Amino acid sequence: MRVVRYRKDGHTGYGALVGSQVHDLGDTLPADGDRRPGPRVAALDEVELLAPCDPRVIVCAGSNYAGQLAEKGRPWPTQPSLFLKAPNAVVGPGAPVIHPTGLRRLEYEGELAVVIGRTASQVAAADFADHVLGYTCADDITADDWRADGQWTRAKSADTFCPLGPWIETDVPDPGALRLRTLVNGRTVQDASTADMIFDVGRLLAHVTRWITLRPGDVLLTGSPGGVGRLVPGDTVEIRIEGVGALNHPVEMSTAP
Repeated sequence: MRVVRYRKDGHTGYGALVGSQVHDLGDTLPADGDRRPGPRVAALDEVELLAPCDPRVIVCAGSNYAGQLAEKGRPWPTQPSLFLKAPNAVVGPGAPVIHPTGLRRLEYEGELAVVIGRTASQVAAADFADHVLGYTCADDITADDWRADGQWTRAKSADTFCPLGPWIETDVPDPGALRLRTLVNGRTVQDASTADMIFDVGRLLAHVTRWITLRPGDVLLTGSPGGVGRLVPGDTVEIRIEGVGALNHPVEMSTAP
């Protein structure tokens, strides 16, 4: 099932996408995965798609693709490298990423995002699927200038720095065998398989939930493959993940001084 979060006529709700039609799933995330699609709400092009969940916590894995490690000449990690993005960074499909004034280098990082469906604490790697609602596309936007000077929170968590969408795909048999591509202005800049992850979804979720309890709607970003590069105002980004969907967003210059 494809779960969308939408706005129509001032109302925000969750829906199941059946073909090109949105059917009602209620006002809360169907985290148990058992909710049945209700009456038709509208056609997909008649609603505004929002980020498909409203996470309380966004945990991210860094340097989790073998290709990226090779590209940057980094050593093989013995455990996942984790950081957080703040919820204020989340925007939905089509919403612009804002390029801060004075920033020299803004970067895209196409990623597979895991959406939690059941409270996850002390999860065994083999049981990860019991706690996952589904998967969506993400762009882990990074202000490289600020990361370089040690300001990781600002570098990763500025407003609009976490596009998610377009929906949550609940039927993904193997999240470790998906083609992931990032395109900037129609040109492919990242092309890899999630099989290239150093720590797969199960191992990541087990590691994170040793210390951090994740609840329905929270998000785990699984890392980006090699090919990370620069964005400038006017660019259009598309993250395509096989069996999941395609997330698009433009890049716009901030109007703030």
